[in-house]
Amino acid sequence: MTHTDPDRTVDSRAQDTAAAEDSFGGDEARWQELVTSALLGTDRRTPPVEFTAPGKDAPTALLDAAALHTVRRRAGLLPAPAAAHPEPAPEDARPALPAAARRRLALLLADRSAPSSSGRRGAAPDLTELLPQWLAAANERGYQAPYAQLPALLDAARARTDLRPQALAFAGARGLWLARFNPEWKFALRGSAGGGVLLPDPTDQEAVHRLWDEGLFAERVALLGAVREDDPARALALLSGTWATERAEDRLMFLDSLRTGLSDADEPFLERALADRSRNVRATAAELLSALPRSALAGRMAKRAAACVRLDRASSGELAIVVAAPEECDAAMQRDGVAPTPPTGRGKRSWWLGQLVEAAPLAVWSRAFGGRTPKEVVALPAADDWAGELHAAWCRAAVRQRDASWARALLGTPGVPPEVGPGTSSLAERAKLLATLPEGERALWVADFVSAHGLSDAFQLLGVCAVPWSEPLGHAVVDALEIAREAGSYPWSFSGVMGLAERCLDPVEAGRLALLTTHGEDPANASPGAAAYWSEAFQRLVSTLRLRAAMHEELTPEPPRYGLAPATRRD
Repeated sequence: MTHTDPDRTVDSRAQDTAAAEDSFGGDEARWQELVTSALLGTDRRTPPVEFTAPGKDAPTALLDAAALHTVRRRAGLLPAPAAAHPEPAPEDARPALPAAARRRLALLLADRSAPSSSGRRGAAPDLTELLPQWLAAANERGYQAPYAQLPALLDAARARTDLRPQALAFAGARGLWLARFNPEWKFALRGSAGGGVLLPDPTDQEAVHRLWDEGLFAERVALLGAVREDDPARALALLSGTWATERAEDRLMFLDSLRTGLSDADEPFLERALADRSRNVRATAAELLSALPRSALAGRMAKRAAACVRLDRASSGELAIVVAAPEECDAAMQRDGVAPTPPTGRGKRSWWLGQLVEAAPLAVWSRAFGGRTPKEVVALPAADDWAGELHAAWCRAAVRQRDASWARALLGTPGVPPEVGPGTSSLAERAKLLATLPEGERALWVADFVSAHGLSDAFQLLGVCAVPWSEPLGHAVVDALEIAREAGSYPWSFSGVMGLAERCLDPVEAGRLALLTTHGEDPANASPGAAAYWSEAFQRLVSTLRLRAAMHEELTPEPPRYGLAPATRRD
């Protein structure tokens, strides 16, 4: 039996290691010589003799030597230490998807259909447009995402920003855990509450203060929202404690988060923020205070606005609203959020007046105008063409203060053309006013508007109605589409409304719409091929509605088998 001297073995190993290191160092030097020759060119930097070969020109010999050294370098690599195992993925206690819904999700995520080169969408449903609806329905029912489909779900959300809120909610904590292992999914960590970090229990004060003091900005914003939902006063105390040391851009974001659950209890803090050194922070604080009708700022704005706008006899002798716009924007006005410099093309005085009226509580005008209702105030004439400025400011105030009675007055009757009605003719402003009304009332107003004016000006208004559309609204839209088809209207001009109808119509309308899928002759004076396009569009609409109905049915929980509750699947 041969015995080995331990000391001699250790020395031998050390010598072998040193020799290997010397060899690697020499290899590295020779590799750099190859790189230099390749960069400069073999005609300017001749490769060393050892890299040349008989019968080969210098470039060929250089490439052969590079290939040889590449193999040597790779073969000489030592295995790296194994990386630490990742922490286990968090559990997801939500119920598993029914089998049919899992299959449907796989189809929706796999669809990557490109638009037709002819510009025609065809009669088949657009699955990419159905994915957001599927995600919303799955989230409403509280299902968990199948684990095997999380990569495809994150890829889809990376490609489409409109999917991200619903997709990340559906992916849940496991989706955020997985996103940490792929740089392409970093958006999930940025877009999630707390940057993908689980927030502590809002009642655990020690953990809350630790994260507030040490956490990243996204984590602190999410934490503030969670604590505010549990205890608004404690959230405000948390923010007040570090407010003076926060960066200006962070103070602005923290302040903006107070919009949710804004109440009179926030007034003292917001009033102090009016003296902030950041102009943007001051403006946001003033805006939030003006949304509190009982705040001191709202009272100051009401006093200023009432001094500029009064009910009096105009030069014509009739009772009218008379306006005396501010002569200056003093320091007190600027502290309360009035921007002194108007946009290009706006007069200073009208700019200041609009801001005062917008920030004043709407209730002040009924008192100032003899107890008149909002509808009566809006109907009053205004001297010197000030009606447009006043109505626009009242519209912004109604939206900011969420005042439905003023919104109704400024919207007027749906049948009246927007350009001659009260309030504003801007459809964007009308959409904001509609958003302050209850869902049912909003849908009825838009239905009457569509019945009176058709669909040309209704796209933005339809976008603020609850989904699925109510029966009166759905019928009004379908009737307007049928009228447009019968009139031979240019079908492509209604493609936006058609797309909206595919997403928002109640699926029960599919049976009624099936009658419109027939392909007749083009009406006289119609665009060539209009009848075929209309038929194709209605076929796609019917198919999409039926597919939406099937999707919702598939998301219905499966009944228990043999009297037992269904087990949670682990995909």
